[in-house]
Amino acid sequence: MIDKTSPSAAHAVADIGDGSSIAVGGFGLSGNPSELIDALLDCGVKNLSIVSNNCGTDDLGLGVLLAAKRISKVTASYVGENKEFERQYLSGELELILTPQGTLAEKLRAGGAGIPAFFTRTGVGTLVAEGGLPQRYASDGSVLQASEAKEVRSFEFRGVEHEYVLEEALTTDFSLVHAAVGDTHGNLIFNKAAGQFSVPAAMAGRVCIAQVEQLVPAGTLDPAQIHLPGVFVHRIVDVAGMHPKPIEKLTVRADEEGH
Repeated sequence: MIDKTSPSAAHAVADIGDGSSIAVGGFGLSGNPSELIDALLDCGVKNLSIVSNNCGTDDLGLGVLLAAKRISKVTASYVGENKEFERQYLSGELELILTPQGTLAEKLRAGGAGIPAFFTRTGVGTLVAEGGLPQRYASDGSVLQASEAKEVRSFEFRGVEHEYVLEEALTTDFSLVHAAVGDTHGNLIFNKAAGQFSVPAAMAGRVCIAQVEQLVPAGTLDPAQIHLPGVFVHRIVDVAGMHPKPIEKLTVRADEEGH
């Protein structure tokens, strides 16, 4: 097998061009591939279409690309921690495809598994299925583009009939993920919640680029502990000692004196 290590984050993302679609792993800032995101920022690529659980915060994660206006479209399930995201979306500068969280994960997983579409109960009876979710606003605040209605069908499952909405799979040109441990063949181990969206995001990209906190020789990892096999990973970057781990939201309890 081929050694998949790249000498730097900049080298690993060098062929990501303007207009590329990118699936990005992580949950909140947990497991965000920040070094790869910063490398994208430095190389000047623009007009990106991002698929991710969220779009970072104002100054961390994908938020740095958003602040630099390098992103034109976001497919996400949660966008509540980023004021610049709100500003760009409501002013018509950014297209948003808002997708239920579990549905988004399954759309990515299905894309990576070669399944073109699937039916789910999530979203039935709402704007997700019926259409009308604002995807892009005009500068005057009117809705310029809204989601279309999706196919809904009834199925009997385990003796009960329900309506289900058809959701199409997602694939992207590239995917960027962060793992706790990886080997030179691209096998990855994620840390806790960081793997929730990272595994399906990695699967969905035609080219998957992974950054890892610890890079080990091939054959070192216990196969039973691997969360994502190397067949899905094309490049791997060692970011040992370089990856910040900020607290996304700090909540503290007052002491006995009320401070």
